[in-house]
Amino acid sequence: MLTIGTLAKKTGTKVQTIRYYEQIGLMPEPGRTEGGQRRYGDAELDRLSFVRHARQLGFSLDAIRELLDLSDHPGKSCAEADAIARRQLKQVERRLARLEALRTELKRMVHECSGGQTSDCRVLEVLRDHSECLTDHEEIGA
Repeated sequence: MLTIGTLAKKTGTKVQTIRYYEQIGLMPEPGRTEGGQRRYGDAELDRLSFVRHARQLGFSLDAIRELLDLSDHPGKSCAEADAIARRQLKQVERRLARLEALRTELKRMVHECSGGQTSDCRVLEVLRDHSECLTDHEEIGA
């Protein structure tokens, strides 16, 4: 049996995050000692590792909840898990396209900068041009 601190270290997850996952139902309520300390076994270690890996791949908590449900019911069709992964892939591809556009614009700005005075600075000029701004939903990381 593992303490919450040991579970956190083994999975690279903060203790507060483990507690949060318990609150929202991604992790089951752990067993407790007579003194009230949480205790975790291999099943909880595996589940938290699953959640952590899914988060590293960018899956939302809702998608992880769906994937955990599928994992908890091995008789269900894998097509559902595949659909969730395909949705995530599409989101990643959209983010990559936005990042590539951002990279291109930044390269252009830097390339066109003459290194003179700030009154003639291409970087500042482009940043002042709000007609080319990303919309809120296109911001990187959104």
